[in-house]
Amino acid sequence: MVKKKTAFVCNECGAEFSRWQGQCTECKAWNTVSEFRVPTIKPSVGATAGYAGFVEAKVQRLDEINLSELPRFSTGFSEFDRVLGGGVVPGSAILIGGSPGAGKSTVLLQTMCLLAEKMTALYVTGEESLQQVAMRAKRLNLPINKLKTLAETNVETICQLALIEKPQIMVIDSIQVMHMTDVQSSPGSVSQVRESAAYLTRFAKQHQVAIIMVGHVTKDGSLAGPKVLEHCIDCSILLEGESDSRFRTLRGNKNRFGAVNELGVFAMTEMGLKEVSNPSAIFLNRSSEQSPGSLVMVIWEGTRPLLVEVQALVDYSQLANPRRVTVGMEQNRLAMLLAVLHRHGGLQVADQDVFVNVVGGVKVTETSADLALIAALVSSFKNFALSRELVVFGEVGLGGEIRPVPSGQERIKEAAKHGFKRAIVPQANKPKEAIPGMEVIAVTTLAQALEALF
Repeated sequence: MVKKKTAFVCNECGAEFSRWQGQCTECKAWNTVSEFRVPTIKPSVGATAGYAGFVEAKVQRLDEINLSELPRFSTGFSEFDRVLGGGVVPGSAILIGGSPGAGKSTVLLQTMCLLAEKMTALYVTGEESLQQVAMRAKRLNLPINKLKTLAETNVETICQLALIEKPQIMVIDSIQVMHMTDVQSSPGSVSQVRESAAYLTRFAKQHQVAIIMVGHVTKDGSLAGPKVLEHCIDCSILLEGESDSRFRTLRGNKNRFGAVNELGVFAMTEMGLKEVSNPSAIFLNRSSEQSPGSLVMVIWEGTRPLLVEVQALVDYSQLANPRRVTVGMEQNRLAMLLAVLHRHGGLQVADQDVFVNVVGGVKVTETSADLALIAALVSSFKNFALSRELVVFGEVGLGGEIRPVPSGQERIKEAAKHGFKRAIVPQANKPKEAIPGMEVIAVTTLAQALEALF
């Protein structure tokens, strides 16, 4: 009789130990180390025991691999395809996370119903009953006559049934409720999530089945579970959106088959999520009156430019420590730019409250928004409204220099396409040929930029 191997794993950080102990030496948490059984792997002819029907591995040269067998296929949503890098790769493992109510199950149910019209698709739900899934699909008026569904939480059972149904794409909703028989811990624990995700990933690779796993997020917005969950999958996507906004953004955090930080924009309607083909027009829904502290900037998201509006409010503070509040931008970046503005722009705001907001719920992480943010701050401080036909972008250095940003000419052309007639950009991003209807002002220092603005 084969003796079953056991391991001791911390449910908080996933650290492994040779024996049980009260405190985890990695994360210092108490009473989080639990025992679970390690699945026994027995090799057999043509398959591997313990991993339902997995084919036997063999060594191959890289030039012997036939790439023509792995063509991408579309999800039916161009914005979803953009985030994935052009479509779904067969055999890939995709993780989609998001806060409760963001629309993860809705967008996946819409996608699977569309894909079921042209290929075999299996929707596995562990959080809802099949009646609830059918009711949602009927409410969204989706084609439901070809999509196969399964209500199950045991990973081994799911893979056994998948071998019989032979789907080309499969959804697991969600990975936090899945469990394996040999892992002695509750569903959602670190060990269960890790082993379940690894098992499904191996199944996807060896049977060329694209698997999309739904993941929960913690209260700070990060994916719940062990960090190894994001390492073992091929693509990690986060569905973001405020509860009071009808727009949802699908952002790629990791992608082995495409660009990271790619952005797809959807609108939540009564009939589910609808893709927004021109997101710049949505985020540029500005008021008809000019107001100080408002300016349009061009940021780069993945493989395309995006025009968004940044607003700044600078007001006298009654507090000993004036407030610095940012929504959609990094607060430490604001503090640094205020110091640069004081040193190289001659503007003192130490006694002022500063509030910054990016309209539309967009989160700006790149440095091309530096110059636009400074321009909005000065505009609010001087109570001087900037032109509605002006667009600004550029990185500001600590020495007051204006540094170039990637894809500068594409940003200018995108602004010209939306009717902007004047742009202030870094000197290195000035186009070699004039763009019709667009006046481009190139600057090298913060002083030159402020002079051109005011």
